[in-house]
This record gives sequence, structure tokens and C-alpha cells, in this order.
Amino acid sequence: MPAMLIVIGGLPGTGKSSLASALARVLDAIYLRVDTIEQAIGDATGHPHAVGAAGYVVAYALAEENVRLGRIVVADGVNPVLQTRVAWKSVAERASVPLFDVELICSDPIEHRRRVEQRRAGTRGTGLPTWSDVLTMTYEPRAGDGLVPARPEACVALIPAKGFGLRDSSPMGGHAHRAGCCSRPAHC
Repeated sequence: MPAMLIVIGGLPGTGKSSLASALARVLDAIYLRVDTIEQAIGDATGHPHAVGAAGYVVAYALAEENVRLGRIVVADGVNPVLQTRVAWKSVAERASVPLFDVELICSDPIEHRRRVEQRRAGTRGTGLPTWSDVLTMTYEPRAGDGLVPARPEACVALIPAKGFGLRDSSPMGGHAHRAGCCSRPAHC
């Protein structure tokens, strides 16, 4: 399979890490989790709450280096604002590889809250956001005209399928494809 950049985004508790790590295993891809990078930066600097954009900047650099080596990269991060989405798009453009930008959505607020409140930290020592944190975090809505509703298992099949018919909905143009994936089929 040719090199490509797959970016899995969405609010905390939507299943990003579960889907991204499963996809990385299925595709034998490089898995980059922004939370893990941010934790390492915080540990190294002694300032775990002052990481800022550094985690994303490191992830962009690692992703670009690996897609240039011909690898598939699966990046896992909230990608809460247009700036982060544009940066991933720029990585793919500079490396001349396809970008598949997936936004995970949990459409049932009761289920979403349950997931946020009952999950365990996936990285050592990382404090998880509370439901209140999720509700108040900065998260710029994406343009919805290119979303293809799908169950998680369909996302795994959709993402690497070249020419599947996902429409380019990127506000930046180019060859990005977006898929909206529900994190729990019963609630989509």
C-alpha cells in the first residue's frame, strides 16, 4: 500500500485512540498519538501543563518524515481548530501523499458522557479531561458537507480505499478526504 497520512480527530471520548491504534495494526502503519507526545514533552521539561502546540508540531514533523519514507502514518489527536487541520494538510501536500482526515463523533450525548467519565488514562500519568472540560473546550466545527457517516469498522475499510468516492471537503482544497465515523454503531 502506498504512503498516506490518516488523521483521526474528534472530541475526547469519541474513540479516536481505539480506532487509530486498530487501524495502525491492520495497515502496519506508524501510529502517532499526540497525547503521548505531549506527555513526553511535559515529562522532559517538568511542565506537563505548559506544552502548548509543541505536541502537534512534533507529530507533524514525525508524520512528514515517515510518509516521505513511504510509510502509512495514522495520527491520533483532537485537532480542535482549523489551524491544526491545515497543518496536517500541509504535511501531506509537502510530502505529496494523500490525506484522509477522519472526524469521530459520538452523536449520543449520554453515551459520550459515560465514555468520558469511565475511561482510563492511556498514557502514563496523563490527567483525563472531565465531561465539563469536554463541553467547554475550544473545538471549531468542521464543514459537514463532505462527511460520510460510517460505523468504526467501515472507517477501517473506507480510509485506505483509493477512489472510494469520499468527496474533498477540505476548506484548503487539494486531495484531502474526510469521513465522519460514529464511535458506537447503536448511537449513530
